Amino acid sequence: MSRSRAFLFNAVSASALQVVTLAAGFIVPRIMLTTYGSDINGLVTSVTQFIAYFKLVEAGLASAAVYALYAPLARREIGGINSILSAARNFYNKSGYIFVSLVLCLAVSYPVFVNSPSLTRLETAVLVLVIGGAGTLEFFTMAKYRVLLTAAQKIYIISLASICAIVLNTAIISVLATSGFSIVIVRGVALFSVFMRSLIFFLYVRRKYPFVNYHAKPDEKALSKRWDAFYLQILGSINTGAPVIIATLFTTLKIVSVYSIFHMVMAGVSGILSVAINGLFASFGDVIARKEQDVLQRAYNEFEFIYYMIISVAYGCAVVLIMPFIAIYTRGVTDTNYYLPVVGFLSVFNGLMYNIKTPQGMLVISAGLFRETRRQTSTQGLIAVLGGILFVQFLGLPGILAASILANLYRNIDLLFFIPKYVTKLPVKNSFMRILRIFLTIAIVWFTFSFSSVPQTSYTEWMKHALFVTVYAVSIVLAVNWFFEKAVFCSAFRRVCSVLTRR
Repeated sequence: MSRSRAFLFNAVSASALQVVTLAAGFIVPRIMLTTYGSDINGLVTSVTQFIAYFKLVEAGLASAAVYALYAPLARREIGGINSILSAARNFYNKSGYIFVSLVLCLAVSYPVFVNSPSLTRLETAVLVLVIGGAGTLEFFTMAKYRVLLTAAQKIYIISLASICAIVLNTAIISVLATSGFSIVIVRGVALFSVFMRSLIFFLYVRRKYPFVNYHAKPDEKALSKRWDAFYLQILGSINTGAPVIIATLFTTLKIVSVYSIFHMVMAGVSGILSVAINGLFASFGDVIARKEQDVLQRAYNEFEFIYYMIISVAYGCAVVLIMPFIAIYTRGVTDTNYYLPVVGFLSVFNGLMYNIKTPQGMLVISAGLFRETRRQTSTQGLIAVLGGILFVQFLGLPGILAASILANLYRNIDLLFFIPKYVTKLPVKNSFMRILRIFLTIAIVWFTFSFSSVPQTSYTEWMKHALFVTVYAVSIVLAVNWFFEKAVFCSAFRRVCSVLTRR
């Protein structure tokens, strides 16, 4: 299967996954809010973020293993593939035991420091264990298969298995929560969805890769980049997860719930955008491993151009539509105020700043440049954490978001110069001008609709207006980018058409 064809296949399945994820991401929090209230929703969000941090005990392992598998997969070296997978399995098992220990410690300490009026301390502790159970299953049953499928550009299998798991998880939570079961029971039963996803991975790998042996002699040296990737991933998670932790420690669970709803919307936007890059890590990694510099430059230049047009449309629509959506989504929830336009604007701006660096960040991972970017990522993490702790004292939730924006701004500037120098050898000016056009097109879209009101009466009316806004945003973005870069526009258009029509 060609790279372009593999990308199309992965992109279609990833698109389906993002649609399902987006739907589930809206359904489940709404049920949590209306059934259990903002306090429990904030509690679950907080615990989930702590658990996400504990998963960092395997940070860098997946990236290093996938990177190490590119070459033996390209050369079809079965012995090399098995030795790397065996080493990955050993590391995942060791990391899993550490993860379980951390979850147990959190179950004991969390109820002492964070008090929920809706649950007893024992119930809170059990809830922590249940939420941590999903991560435990991933370490011991799923991770080693996901590494192989990612490196082999079989992202569509991961997507399809995840779709099945998300649908089952959403169905379980919806039925049990609305039936009056406690949040602890609901989350416990929902663990069956993780079992199902692991089973799908196991059956597929066993059928398509019968030569795979996870008990072969491990080649731990092949994962030498693991600790560099570990550091990079930890700092990346700090940057994305710091707002929830800071809000938990310095505000209330209701404020955490407010943040989670805005984050849910922006995560939905980022999820849609991830469709454009799913599968490309392996594709670009393969090109870099083969030292095909001309292919890399041409493909990256067109990808960056297309991706920046996509995020211009996405965030141009988001800045217009987010608050009307929040108003409709939280209607009937009266235990705290969710209609906060400043938080909405900052959430959109933060999401934009986070995704601007996606093309460059993708090449950092594809090229295995983990050690080379540690200092810059450390600085980004310090800005997000220290800035968030400082600003929250005076500005509350907007202060936390402002710190994240500053951190992302710093990283964007750094990668803007780093990737052309060490990977693509392309002019910095091209990327810089494209970023300026992102802000120009978003400003045009926002200004156009700033004098009109978006319907807040129903989802149907909101969706009708959203469709109109989207069509307008697409028109503006296409026109502006065609005017400034006609040659790249036509080249990218031809590539997209060739991918769509290739048999």
